[in-house]
Amino acid sequence: MTKWSEGRVIENKQWTENLHSIRVDAAIDAFDAGQFTRLAMEIDGEEVSRPFSLVNAPAEKTLDFYFIEVPGGVFSTKLAKLKAGDSIQVATKATGLLTLKQLPPAQKLFLLATGTGIGPFLSIIKTSDVWQQFERISLVHAVRFTKELTYQQTIRSIAENHSHQFSYIPIVSREPSDYAIPGRIPAAIMDKQLELRAGAQIDSDCHVMLCGNPDMVQDTMDVLIQRGLKKHSRREPGHISIEKYW
Repeated sequence: MTKWSEGRVIENKQWTENLHSIRVDAAIDAFDAGQFTRLAMEIDGEEVSRPFSLVNAPAEKTLDFYFIEVPGGVFSTKLAKLKAGDSIQVATKATGLLTLKQLPPAQKLFLLATGTGIGPFLSIIKTSDVWQQFERISLVHAVRFTKELTYQQTIRSIAENHSHQFSYIPIVSREPSDYAIPGRIPAAIMDKQLELRAGAQIDSDCHVMLCGNPDMVQDTMDVLIQRGLKKHSRREPGHISIEKYW
């Protein structure tokens, strides 16, 4: 039985026409960076809930959820209309295996995300553990348009504090950009642009975490397997961990 905490909206930040971050004050159990919980509201007399990754680090008191408003979506359209002071239910127990403690030893970590899939990776890189666990960390965020490259202040702060360990690589598919790699993540791996920008090789001494569009996850995993990497599991340690957002 899911236990719920009565949460209070602190801020509903609108990044673009349909991208939002909702920040909530609610008491939940301790969680690991990279996990997700559920938000719930009453809609037409029924309690409706959806899973959302926690963007905030475990040590941060305010909960942060990054989401896309789906046109006609039952839950997301109502979530997008919430204002500071409104109430929302938050499941007290987070879950999910896209966490550092699930990973085998490696020197390099590649975090590859599309759209709102960047959320759990932001939680991870805001912890101190990840910088002790890996020598080099590369965050890749693939979007359609440059305006969708969100959380730039957070990313700049990370880059300033970990300049010798961290690289941020934006990829934009539907408009030209003077600083982002054009196209999609699989192509950027195949033509070596991603590794060139990262200053690190994707090889057997790295771990790759994928989060986002299922097509990206599958296509990227296929490219990585062709490179000799394999999917990670508890039984058979490998190099690739995934979570699909859709």
